[in-house]
Formats: sequence, structure tokens, C-alpha cells
Amino acid sequence: MKRKLIAILRGLKPEEAIDVAEALVSEGIEIIEVPLNSPRPFESIERMANALGERALIGAGTVLTVDEVGQVAHAGGKICVSPDCKPAVIKAAKGAGVASYPGVFTATECFAALEAGADGLKLFPAFLAGQAGLQALRAVLPQETEVYAVGGVGGPEFADWFAAGASGFGIGSALYSPGDSASKVAEAARGLVQAYDLARSSSS
Repeated sequence: MKRKLIAILRGLKPEEAIDVAEALVSEGIEIIEVPLNSPRPFESIERMANALGERALIGAGTVLTVDEVGQVAHAGGKICVSPDCKPAVIKAAKGAGVASYPGVFTATECFAALEAGADGLKLFPAFLAGQAGLQALRAVLPQETEVYAVGGVGGPEFADWFAAGASGFGIGSALYSPGDSASKVAEAARGLVQAYDLARSSSS
């Protein structure tokens, strides 16, 4: 994937899933998660995976149990993002051929996640850890570890988070709120992609 931007579509309905996903992918956001506390989330994931699975990484957020991992995989999802760090959930995802991005906040959680096989880490809530917190974690994490800053992070702060060691970002309400049209989502995505590209070029 070109950009390490995860669209968090909390509240998405299956009937709008393909249009919203198409809008995101057309603007350059190619990682999409449907939190499992959304309406009929597995149906949304299945619809998007069938329609855009060749062009985007589609999966679920707020994945809390091993059973949910199995349902995500059955729906065609390829990524499980969690707000917490449960080694059993991480191992279940890897066993199902699904990428796992658990939520972490402390060094203990980071290393427990990596030991269980996590593909990357979701620093959550990022605004509470702050850039100084991420820098401290980066000092001890393996250099190749992907860390996504999620929670209270927006386009204007991308450059500072990159400088602190973020690999990418998860974006929720700044991209999509329940009921938003595909055109509104496309407009929001366009602005975030521009901010991401500018911040990435200035930090490289």
C-alpha cells in the first residue's frame, strides 16, 4: 500500500459500503476498517472485499475476540485492528492469514504484541501518549516495527508525528461519520492524503 493511512468507518452501513470505499480508494486511501460495533459489519466487509479486494486492504476494527477474527476472515477481511492487546486474538489472526494490528500504550503491551506475531502496532489513544511518548517507545522497539498513531491525530499534526516515529495513522471521524455521502468522504480523503504526502516528503 502506498500510504499508511487507515480509514476507520465506524457506523458504516452495508448499503453504503461500496460507494464509500470506492471514494476512499479513488483518493488514495487503500486500507479500510469497519469497526465491529457498526451495523452488520461483516456484511459491509464482505461487500467491500468482493468489490475492492484487489485494490485495497479491507478488514475490521474493534476486534476483541478469537471468534470475531474467524468471522472477519470468513467475510474476506484481510486485516484485524484492535483497541487492546490480546495475544490469543493476534495469534488467531495470523493463523487465519489476516494481518493483526493490536492496540498498545505501554512498552509491555508493545513487546507482548510483537512476541505474539503482530504485523504492526496501533498506539491508542495517541493523543494521550503524545509524541514524546511515541519517541520513548521508539527508542526501545525494533526499528522495523510499524506504529500507527490512532486517536486524536489529524492532518495538521502528521509531520510532527512522523518526526516522533509514527509509521502511519488511523483516521475516524475526520474521514467518515455515519450518514456522510461518498462525495463528502472523497473530499475529506483528498485533504488528508495531501496532508500526508506533504508531511511525508518534508520528513524524508
